[in-house]
Amino acid sequence: QDGARYDTVVEDLGVRNSPGENTIRFQQNGTAVCLLRRDAYRGEPPIPASAATALLGVARPPYLLWEWKDLGVTIGGPNFIKAPGGGYVAALRLVDGKSRTSLCRLDTRAGTLREFLTLPSGGDTGYPGLVWHDGLLWVSYYSSHEGKASIYLARVSLPSRAGMEKRPGRS
Repeated sequence: QDGARYDTVVEDLGVRNSPGENTIRFQQNGTAVCLLRRDAYRGEPPIPASAATALLGVARPPYLLWEWKDLGVTIGGPNFIKAPGGGYVAALRLVDGKSRTSLCRLDTRAGTLREFLTLPSGGDTGYPGLVWHDGLLWVSYYSSHEGKASIYLARVSLPSRAGMEKRPGRS
C-alpha cells in the first residue's frame, strides 16, 4: 500500500534455469502474460546454453498458478505490446548464432514466438521500447552494429493481425 513494502504472493513460480529479464502485460480480462528470459550460468550444476530459452507464462487472477511454455529461442531484453488489430508484437534481442534486435509475433495461445522483421542491428543490441503512434509502431533500441553502441528509432507499419506473419513494410 505504501509502495515500499511488499508481500510475497507466490514463493516459487516453478521456473528453473536462471530466470531474469521479463515483461508482464495484463489482458482486459485480468489475465497476466509474461515474456521471460532465462540464462545459462556457471553455477553448480552448470546449465547448458540449450536450456537458456525464453518462457511464456500465463496466469489468471489471483496469479497464484502460472502456466509456462518454452518458446525454444534465446532472447534478451524482452518487451511486447498489444497490436491494434489484436495479438501481440514482441521486440527483443534474438540470439541464434548471431545477435539482432527483432520484431516477433507472440501467440499466447499457441505459445509461439515468430520473427517477422529484423531491425538494423547486431553485436551488443536490444532493450527495445515500444509505443503505437499515428498508426505506426515506434521502436527505440540500441545496437553496436555500426561500431560503438548507438541508440536507434524505427517506425514500423504493420499489416492487420491476419497478415502479421507476413513480412511488413517499414517506413
